[in-house]
Amino acid sequence: MIIPTSQLMQSFETSIFSELAAFKQAKIQQGIQMIDLSIGSPDLPPPKFIVDALVESVKDPKQYGYTLKGTTSFNAAVLSFYEKHYGVTFDPKSEIVQLMGSQDGLLHLPMALVDQDDIILVPDPGYTAYGDAVRIAKAKAYTMPLLKENNFLPNLENIPAQIAEKAKMMILNFPGNPVPALANRTFFEKVVAFAKKHNIVVVHDFAYSELVFDGEKPISFLEIEGAKDIGVEFNSLSKSYNMAGCRIAYMIGNADIVATLAKLKSNVDYGVFLPIQNAAIVALLEGDSFLQENCKRYEARRDVLVDGLREIGWDVARPPATMFVWAEIPAGYSSKQFAYDLIEKAGVVVTPGSAFGEAGEGFVRIALVQSEDVLKEAVRRIKQSGIFNGSMINNSN
Repeated sequence: MIIPTSQLMQSFETSIFSELAAFKQAKIQQGIQMIDLSIGSPDLPPPKFIVDALVESVKDPKQYGYTLKGTTSFNAAVLSFYEKHYGVTFDPKSEIVQLMGSQDGLLHLPMALVDQDDIILVPDPGYTAYGDAVRIAKAKAYTMPLLKENNFLPNLENIPAQIAEKAKMMILNFPGNPVPALANRTFFEKVVAFAKKHNIVVVHDFAYSELVFDGEKPISFLEIEGAKDIGVEFNSLSKSYNMAGCRIAYMIGNADIVATLAKLKSNVDYGVFLPIQNAAIVALLEGDSFLQENCKRYEARRDVLVDGLREIGWDVARPPATMFVWAEIPAGYSSKQFAYDLIEKAGVVVTPGSAFGEAGEGFVRIALVQSEDVLKEAVRRIKQSGIFNGSMINNSN
């Protein structure tokens, strides 16, 4: 029997992550030990107090029914967290929807808000799920380049008027993945004005909100006056609390947008397992000390890797946030060729910037998902590979 596939499925290409994994596995089978810095998944478990809360809840036989949506206690915990950390308040009854990870909402929201061939403004380079979301909604992407000379912020003035008038949605991500840039208040104020002028829904992906370094304070998009009139913000417990496999997140903001996504989700799932919700509540209400420790851990890893790479001749920029280094590569390489060379010659796996969009060419993304000792070993291997041969790439900031 010939199994048919839809045009939608045929539009998806083989993921570069799958390609890298296959190449890495082939090397492992040859007996070569690999250091994988390609995937942005926390390498450490949640702290004990979160695990304990989960275990206790799992023991309760009353916790196994459908939840359908976020509990009142979960919504209240998110409200408490946002009021404390960002000075943002919202209605916990109408301005929040719980998600099975932020990617759940990011992929479903365009389906709920836009029609076929509508335009969605997406960052380039950007998280790969944004492009997938556009395809699933059968919309059209208009890319906003994130360029080094513009501090990796999209230039709204470069968006043609005819595109702005047709656009239904704009996706932003600060602190970003793969580019670990920060947006300032002035930029967000421009976004609000732009969105109001052109009637565009703004979607801010804030998944790395708690990984901001050097004493800087992250900015929630919803802190900006008028942001809730036109937009929403996604946040997640995956990176902040090392709960990536638990699949729990939320979207807050404009009540009409929240209600629309909640209506769609009521037709596609039955809610997050109650013990996970209970563990998330404990994390949000009692996890401030852990958030500080976790942030310092990633900051220390960043410094070990960046300082080490600079010492061997790869003068990468020091990221102000997230679990990634966005590293410019030597001239004469494509980002994909460079990534494969690192695997072949150094046994280190990184992700080519081109995997995240055309504007990512010339860079690789390095994930800080290994201990300081392993990162030092990665630096040693890259040095021994001879790729740099003492030549400097001056990208520091």
